[in-house]
Amino acid sequence: MRTYIINTLLFAGLFLTIASCKKESTGYQPETMAPLSIEFDNIAGDANLQLSTGNYKNAVGETFSVNLLKYFISNIKVTTSAGTTYTVNPDSSYFLVNESEAATRFANIKVPEGEYSKLSFVLGVDSLRSTMDISKRTGVLDPTGGMDGMYWTWNSGYIFFKMEGASSAVPATVDANQKFRFHVGGFGGYSAPTINNIKTINVDLTAGGVAKVRTGRNANIHLLVDIMKVFNGTTNVSLANNSQIMFSTYSLNVANNYAAMFHHDHTEN
Repeated sequence: MRTYIINTLLFAGLFLTIASCKKESTGYQPETMAPLSIEFDNIAGDANLQLSTGNYKNAVGETFSVNLLKYFISNIKVTTSAGTTYTVNPDSSYFLVNESEAATRFANIKVPEGEYSKLSFVLGVDSLRSTMDISKRTGVLDPTGGMDGMYWTWNSGYIFFKMEGASSAVPATVDANQKFRFHVGGFGGYSAPTINNIKTINVDLTAGGVAKVRTGRNANIHLLVDIMKVFNGTTNVSLANNSQIMFSTYSLNVANNYAAMFHHDHTEN
């Protein structure tokens, strides 16, 4: 009888252990690659960004409209809830978001199956890729392909962030049509130090929902990108005083501002 009781207890313990393991199993297969998309949803404050037709007001009270918005996203990394970081293949990790082309708002990548609680990426094009042989810069990075106007041939560098629009605050003496142009770039220089406007963006996904990546489904990390932050940040940018911002030291202020544009809204699993 004693032997029977001991065997029964051992069997019950083994059953509970197996059941517990099954309950705790995530079902993920880290050796299997699965789709993940990152959505860049451009907004202006609490409203959707409307090219040409929307009117907005910055922190210094200047009304403006936007007719063009483009920016590079690159060097994407995701981190699991357990702390394991996966870096997306660099050759598949460069995207050009163009507000006038809806499909470009999604960066579609492949990552190992898993539950991801952190996301990071670069706004811009890193110095290594910027200085690679032209054969290594294909797709949206191909300078010979038109680049959608996102390459300075005179400076041999990419424009990381481009926003253009109009405002009555722009002096007619600066631009007869009262247009503003923000063309921000600069990777730090090749042979000598120059302006560096590369920004690494870190996003915590826990509050809005972690990304549960599995084959057979497409998890989507939905980011809101608030262009008002370009004007209203560590520096309040006035269009009356700074309407034509390009490769200049003042562009550092704009880059510091737009680093705060990104907010995780939710994740669709």
